[in-house]
Amino acid sequence: MNIGGIQKSSLIDYPGKVSSVIFCSGCNFDCPYCHNPALVAGPSTCPKHVDPDRLFGFLHQRRGFLDGVVVSGGEPTLQPDLLDICRKIKELDFPVKLDTNGSKPRVIKSLVEANLVDYIAMDLKTDPVLYQSYIKSDCRPDPIVESIELIMDSGVDYEFRTTCVKPIVTSRTVANILQLITGARLYALQRFRQSEVLHPEFFQPGNFESSDDEMLELKMLAEQSVEECLIR
Repeated sequence: MNIGGIQKSSLIDYPGKVSSVIFCSGCNFDCPYCHNPALVAGPSTCPKHVDPDRLFGFLHQRRGFLDGVVVSGGEPTLQPDLLDICRKIKELDFPVKLDTNGSKPRVIKSLVEANLVDYIAMDLKTDPVLYQSYIKSDCRPDPIVESIELIMDSGVDYEFRTTCVKPIVTSRTVANILQLITGARLYALQRFRQSEVLHPEFFQPGNFESSDDEMLELKMLAEQSVEECLIR
C-alpha cells in the first residue's frame, strides 16, 4: 500500500470514535476542489511514505487509546493490498472506516463480504451523470450507482456526503442525488472552503461557496428523502 501519511489522532473522521487516519496515495478522480492535492497523483507528487511495519507498530502501541482506524485517501480502493491491510487492522481489534469515491464497487463488495469494514463513507461528488463533465472525463455513472446500492444494502454503517461547491453542486444536482439515496441513514452536506485545491484555475474568478442560507435550503431538501441530514 502507498501510504502518503498518517493522522495519529482525530475526533471528527470516524463518527463517535477517536481514530487514526491512514491516507493512501493515489486517486483516479480529478476533483477541482480536492483538499488533498498532493495525494492525487500518487508517490510522484507525494514522496512522503510510511512503512506498513511502522504503521502497524504504531497501531499496536495505541490499542486501548484509539477507538478505530480510518482508511482514506486519495482513493483506498485502488490499493491492491487494501483487504490485507484492513484484515491486519481488524486483527488488532480496531473497527475500520473506509472513505471512498465509490468508483470500485467490486472492491467495496469484497470488503463487506469479508467483514473487513465497519463503516463506509462514500463521497457523492454531484449527480453521477455529471461526473464526466466535472470529475473525470472517462467516469461512467454505473459504478457510482452500483456502489450506492451496494452500500445501502450492505448492513454496514454508512454515510453519503457531498461537498457543496458551485456549479458542481446545486439544488438540482442534490435533488437528483437524493433520488438515488432515498431512505439512506445519513447524508452529510459539506461546506466548501476555497483554500488549497487541486485545480485553483477552476475557481478563477467567482464565488463558489454556498452561503449559510443556501446550505440550510439543501438540508431541508435532503431531509425529505433521508433519515438524517447534517451540515459539516
